[in-house]
Amino acid sequence: MLKFTPFNSAVDASFWQSLLSKKLNTFKLSQETQTIYGHYLPNQKVVNEQGERIMMQSHLSIPSHGFEPSRLDKNQLFQQAADKIIKAVESGEALKNPNSLLSFLLITFADLKKYKFYYWFAFPAIIPQQDSWQTIRQVDLGRQESLDLHQAYQSWAHQDYFFLIEKGNLGQIRLSTIDQYKKDSNDLFAFLDPSSIKGSPGWPLRNLLYLIHTLFGQRTVKVVCYRQEDSYLIETSLPEHAYSHLKSVGWERNIQGKLGPRMADLGPMMDPIRLADTAIDLNLKLMRWRLLPELDLERVKQTKCLLLGAGTLGCFVARCLIGWGVQHISFVDSGNVSFSNPVRQPLYQFTDALHGGLPKAETAANQLKSIQPTIVSQGYPLSIPMPGHDHYPSLDALQQDINTLSDLIREHDVIFLLTDSRESRWLPTLLGTKFNKCVINSALGFDSYLVMRHGTRLNQLGCYYCNDIVAPTDSLTDRTLDQQCTVTRPGLAPIAAALAVELMVSLIQHPKGMDAGPDTAHTPSPSSILGLLPHQIRGFLGQFNHLLIVGQAYDKCTACSEKVVSAYDKEPLAFVKKVLQDPIHLEHITGLAELKAESEALLLNDDWAEEEDDF
Repeated sequence: MLKFTPFNSAVDASFWQSLLSKKLNTFKLSQETQTIYGHYLPNQKVVNEQGERIMMQSHLSIPSHGFEPSRLDKNQLFQQAADKIIKAVESGEALKNPNSLLSFLLITFADLKKYKFYYWFAFPAIIPQQDSWQTIRQVDLGRQESLDLHQAYQSWAHQDYFFLIEKGNLGQIRLSTIDQYKKDSNDLFAFLDPSSIKGSPGWPLRNLLYLIHTLFGQRTVKVVCYRQEDSYLIETSLPEHAYSHLKSVGWERNIQGKLGPRMADLGPMMDPIRLADTAIDLNLKLMRWRLLPELDLERVKQTKCLLLGAGTLGCFVARCLIGWGVQHISFVDSGNVSFSNPVRQPLYQFTDALHGGLPKAETAANQLKSIQPTIVSQGYPLSIPMPGHDHYPSLDALQQDINTLSDLIREHDVIFLLTDSRESRWLPTLLGTKFNKCVINSALGFDSYLVMRHGTRLNQLGCYYCNDIVAPTDSLTDRTLDQQCTVTRPGLAPIAAALAVELMVSLIQHPKGMDAGPDTAHTPSPSSILGLLPHQIRGFLGQFNHLLIVGQAYDKCTACSEKVVSAYDKEPLAFVKKVLQDPIHLEHITGLAELKAESEALLLNDDWAEEEDDF
């Protein structure tokens, strides 16, 4: 009985890496079969000398729940692949495209969290249900004849796996396609033999014998098993009607020699940094599989965020941002880590507070990179110029801080205002308006918080200062300790920080971006794919509730009004210096001083007072 050597699969690691990407980004929950291609090496060493590979077509099935029989009918998939071979032979298509005899099936389950791939190959072969091919004889071609065959094949234009060998009168070998076969000729069928076992031809011969017996009615067949150095001829026979009843075999055995799937573990082979990136992407991209297919994660990932303040809010905002996959985060803070910081600010440790404390901005950036090594993060120990705080030793020092802050805001896409004083947000608000940047503001009280987005010229929403009728002034000097420190309930900062980041992501997903109008609790349908897109969120932890508020831009605002921006554009250094010395200067520029004077005049108006008494 003729014995055949089955295929032994070998999968390159790059295939699994490509499959991982396809599963995450393209296939997702789809279980449709996919077309893939592979190749086999004849006798494990014959490769086209020109570097070309002849491909085998395959069907890839990717179940989402593993290999459970109740969820996956693998036998049906196998039979479908076998039926295609039978159809190709019976229709004669296999004569024109003999490589169609070599289709294979791959079923794989990808454990994306552990980077393990469970897979099972099948190489369908059509065989008689009862009878078997019997070996009549085997004859070595000899070294010279094998070499002549090898040279003839390498120079042959078709490069099919199955072909005919015709010997000329002078012993010259000529190759042709199998559709040129004639029964009365002396041509020999041949195939590229992947087997290295003497006397045991490779698996592809099974389907070639089926084709020869079915289409040419030959009971006795001579086939050359082409190998690079030791090709041989095999003569085999089969009863006439043996293929009247067919069956198919071909499931590959695992490394234990049993019928079952194999497993490829990519974890140890991958760079740990790349593993971390892939894992982060996995958690995010799973949102797109079923819940939000239209979610644009790439826009979120590419957003450059500037965090002004690396304290409690800054630390929690940064952690939320990297959770969303943001790759570029910069910090601005002039302080050092103190012993009270690490328990509330998760980017710092006890050792960071030793010896006077490390700079907060740089330490926060370094800690982010230790959490996610591929992130781009940098800290800037910058003092933000503030109204009422004229502490600069020289104009050059002030100019340098203004230039640095201006450059940072210009270079980033989203600006988070997370500082611990009201006046420190004034200049960033002005610059955010000047450069038309998305500004997200978050502020804390003892048990209340504010999260808001600053408006634009198009949506006319207000900024942090638009409800004020006074200029921001020094709120830190001559204060008691409980007024100097940010005294809040510990759970408040994580809540406000999370809302600030989610507000940013919702803005990014909106078609109008930062120009989007405001939603309220009564908006019938959300304008963003992630839900409502409010202007302001005011939360009250004492009542465990929050309000969605809309505030309009104020033409006399001390930070974002055109008058203030124009005054800054004319003389940036002189203007900021004047505001640092005298914040009331802002009230004169915007017209607030005149408005307040008119209001006071009304109060002093006797006629108006008498009318009020009469009422």
